[in-house]
Amino acid sequence: MLSTSLSSEAGFEQVKACLQNPFAKLVLWGVLSALLYHLVAGIRHLVMDAGVGESLEGGRLGSKLVIVIAVVLIVLLGVWIW
Repeated sequence: MLSTSLSSEAGFEQVKACLQNPFAKLVLWGVLSALLYHLVAGIRHLVMDAGVGESLEGGRLGSKLVIVIAVVLIVLLGVWIW
């Protein structure tokens, strides 16, 4: 899709029309949501590598924060896509 959209103006319009389909938006939202959750969880692991939240209590709190932050960002992503 990236190659097609960058090839010409007609290619860009073709990709743009494809992404207007609700199913395409749902697939795009699903893929980007997974990547966004992975990014937030990765940041948590980087923070843990720095020595923060390595206890059992800190790990539980960190996992809850990851879920809350990821859900908020995924909802915002859905609003942006639609």
